[in-house]
Amino acid sequence: MRRRISVRSVISVCLPSESARDQIVPLPDDVRVLVWDGEGPAPEGIGETRFLLGGYMGGPVAESALAEMPHLEVIQLLSAGVERWLPMVPEGVILCNGRGVHGPATAELAVAGILAVLRQLPMFLTEQAAGRWTERHTEDLDGKRLLVLGAGDIGKHIAAALEVFGAVTTYVGRTARDGVRGVDELPALLPEADILAVAIPMTEQTQGLVDANALAALPDDAIVANVARGPIVDTDALVAELRAGRLRAFLDVTDPEPLPADHPLWHAGNVVITPHVGGGTSGWQRRGYRLVREQIERFVAGEPLHNVVGETY
Repeated sequence: MRRRISVRSVISVCLPSESARDQIVPLPDDVRVLVWDGEGPAPEGIGETRFLLGGYMGGPVAESALAEMPHLEVIQLLSAGVERWLPMVPEGVILCNGRGVHGPATAELAVAGILAVLRQLPMFLTEQAAGRWTERHTEDLDGKRLLVLGAGDIGKHIAAALEVFGAVTTYVGRTARDGVRGVDELPALLPEADILAVAIPMTEQTQGLVDANALAALPDDAIVANVARGPIVDTDALVAELRAGRLRAFLDVTDPEPLPADHPLWHAGNVVITPHVGGGTSGWQRRGYRLVREQIERFVAGEPLHNVVGETY
């Protein structure tokens, strides 16, 4: 257990920008705020940093920058994914992710994408652009079998929203637990899924998890909705299934990313693509910096932190 910090000591917190400081203050009186993004000369006092906030959508700071913080105890991120940071975290330093910051918004986009595919909105938009009134029956969610790969914040929000319209959910997680099937059961579950929602963290174990065999196991006309990380799904295998007209997809993430203009996925058919904007809504900063402020306050008070990687990742 981490020792309790004396309320009389001054705790140095390093933030990546003045904007971050403006949105996090006010903080307890015994908190000293430093601003440094890891580039250029380090500010005076950086060696006393105990709590570091990583920049959102930027890569990890260089190892040389972390080396300037020998007393670092906590790295807090604003993103749910931590795969780029994991190799950089010094031994003994606690890493916390931004679970809860982007979950509702990312799930919202996943639901929008799934509905766009089911209700054929791209086709209707094409007809609208041409000034054609084209009536067509489409599908709804009632009775659809939803397989959610990843039983965390994002996955549970996706399921909660789709269940309102009659979808029936099965959760799959990296480890089996009450109400959640294990990844080892995935091959047996895929043939019964009308919608596969990918919301599992990116790790060595989940990279390529939805491979050619997994995609082939899905029934005809199933929808693959990926709002996690692109490399979890085998891109070439997905393109082949889309071109054959057997599967449909909604993708907010791709592999590679950004997706090159000449990549075959753009024109594979039966796919709606958005450029990794699931969490990029107007409300994320309010939620994110509220979490950071609370985490700093908990750290100063010696209280357990939320979203500790290893407990939630």
